[in-house]
Amino acid sequence: MSTQKKLPKLGFLYLDYVMRFFDYSNFKGWPDKIEEVTYHWKNDKDRFIKEVKKKKIEVLVGNIPATAYETFREIAKALPHVRFIPSLETQFSNKSKENVTLFCQKHGVATPNTRIFYDHEEGDKYLKNCFYPQIVKRSYGASNYGGYFVHKVDNYKEAKELFAKEKYNPMYMQDAIPLKDSGDIRVMLIGHKPVCAFWRYSAKNEWITNTSQGGDMAYDNVPMAALEVAVAASKAAKAEYWACDVGIDKNTNKAYIIECATAFAAFPYIRDWIGQYIMWDLSEGRFRKPHVPLFSWEELGKMDPSILRTLRHLYFANYTPSSDGAMYMSDNGPFDMEKAELSDDSDFPQEYKQIKNEADLPDAVKEACIEGEHSSEIKEEKFDITTVSLTELLSLYGMEEELAVKIKELVDEEEISSFDELKNYDFITEQHLIKWSKSFA
Repeated sequence: MSTQKKLPKLGFLYLDYVMRFFDYSNFKGWPDKIEEVTYHWKNDKDRFIKEVKKKKIEVLVGNIPATAYETFREIAKALPHVRFIPSLETQFSNKSKENVTLFCQKHGVATPNTRIFYDHEEGDKYLKNCFYPQIVKRSYGASNYGGYFVHKVDNYKEAKELFAKEKYNPMYMQDAIPLKDSGDIRVMLIGHKPVCAFWRYSAKNEWITNTSQGGDMAYDNVPMAALEVAVAASKAAKAEYWACDVGIDKNTNKAYIIECATAFAAFPYIRDWIGQYIMWDLSEGRFRKPHVPLFSWEELGKMDPSILRTLRHLYFANYTPSSDGAMYMSDNGPFDMEKAELSDDSDFPQEYKQIKNEADLPDAVKEACIEGEHSSEIKEEKFDITTVSLTELLSLYGMEEELAVKIKELVDEEEISSFDELKNYDFITEQHLIKWSKSFA
């Protein structure tokens, strides 16, 4: 008679028009059926809750985009016996840059000096007397789409002109720290252990580090300070998986969290590791916890990106010295992969402002919000596929940086001459083609 504990009923949380982070192949070896539940937007909350209950799902795995975050806080309350991975508390930082700042302030995680103003007169007063340069960001959403909504202003005149043009609300600005080696560091973590980290360097005569805007990357010489602050943020968020952008002040060598969230691009083998970690977490050790040696990314990073994008189910064994070998083996570092603590309501930071009606919504939210009482359609412009810019591609709903770059390459190489020709490429889903078709002439 088997003494193995019954596994929880697992389900994938999907949303129409949103690219899927996980699929069944990331949970290789899970013996039971994994359900799927797809949220269809508009007034779909009650139906979604009923479907989860009908399928008797106990654990829902998947990221939630900023535009649905508040609705899923309500859904989670209606499903108190369902564990969301990541939890809604953990995903708080996914909603906005404002939330990232609130999260870091609550838990004492170092960030650059940041000011947020809903009152534009107060924001303008601050800009007249603040330290320059300032980094200005569109707050809403987990991604800035390759850095296209991040700006550096060197004086009050530039700041005034930028806010007049972009109309960002809230006014979100940070002191620009002098970055060590003119780069920042992306750190990805599973169970609070760094599993991948790399420098992102700005292009010559540029300041922004995003690779889609000419930045470069390198996997070696990632400083321990960057890993330490990323681990601290991951533990504060109680995150099963997590990513941080970290800046190192070249004058003080102090590490600061620039951005952090559970929403990030990752190679398939990293998503496999996350899936295996979740299986280990949910099975009380029935499945093997992934073993990922610290700094293994330095060796993996020597491979061509085309190889890394197709590498799957990468396995590292624990090293056991032979009887005639060395008596001691080198330590892999100070960080162990461990279970994330379960979240509760006390983990939510105090929000600056409760948005109660559409008039209070930031402009970016009005354009993107497609749920509940704020059900206006996304504002869409008509683009020409033969001349579309990367910035315009990145503005499309559900678009990710890597996918936009691929499409732009097809355009620039004249591989496509009409939007309909995109259906010939299997890396673009039918759902996305249907949604994006409204944006092209």
